[in-house]
Amino acid sequence: MKTNKLRIALPAGSLKESTFEFLKKAGYKISVSERSYFPIIDDVEIECMLIRAQEISRYVEAGKFDVGITGKDWILENGSDVKEIAELKYSKKSMNPASLVIAVPEASKINNINNLNGKTIATELVNVTNKFLKENNIKADVEFSWGATEAKTPYLVDAIAELSESGASLKANRLKVIGTVMQSTTRIIANKSSYKDNWKRQKIDTFAALIKSALDAESMVGLKMNAPKNMISKIIDSISSLRKPTVSNLSDEKWCSIETILSEENVRNIIPIVKKLGAEGIVEYPINKIIY
Repeated sequence: MKTNKLRIALPAGSLKESTFEFLKKAGYKISVSERSYFPIIDDVEIECMLIRAQEISRYVEAGKFDVGITGKDWILENGSDVKEIAELKYSKKSMNPASLVIAVPEASKINNINNLNGKTIATELVNVTNKFLKENNIKADVEFSWGATEAKTPYLVDAIAELSESGASLKANRLKVIGTVMQSTTRIIANKSSYKDNWKRQKIDTFAALIKSALDAESMVGLKMNAPKNMISKIIDSISSLRKPTVSNLSDEKWCSIETILSEENVRNIIPIVKKLGAEGIVEYPINKIIY
């Protein structure tokens, strides 16, 4: 009997490692040899291939793949007619969205986007940049950059339009930002015909839900403790949790167990408070997935 297959395009290059990390947290065991473009995944109904993020939306639209993971910037750049399934707020190095910014040398007399009239801009995202300039009534020459874009100004071009997460690389190259074209996050996309197929749609939705649950859990932890019953209300009031905490009875009728899920950044403030309120046996533990 022939096994149904879901063909997935995964991003090669800078997004690869972070994408693989979330796939593993989502419950998929995935590996790939150094020179291979075909990852091995522990789901016989899934076939994967590594493709440059710049190309994924085009191949998904054409039906070469059922699903792809790529940036919103490349979906717009390619003008791809695809079904967006989920937004994944992570980028190549952080959990922050990347911004397509226009930058010039720190010493440049170009101080805002209106000064770009008649200038030359280098970028990988030519269509997106041209659309931005048109919307702002700016006439500039936008040329495609094959890489090393930050090094091209002021020697080859007047400005660049470059994706940036932290701005560190721009600062290292002595560039200043004079405008933001767009923010881009990672997206799970699907071929529209594939998504109309009942089996593929269910498989796609499950795949997307598991990855999104792993991403949503990234900043969350579980917290459990034993506490005197007469302090339950005060302890619960002190906890900023995802939902109301679970309270369970212990063998000692004067004590209970309280368990909740909350933002990791809040834990360091909450633990001293609940400890002072009489909580004991406080345990913080990681969360792999959260399904809303």
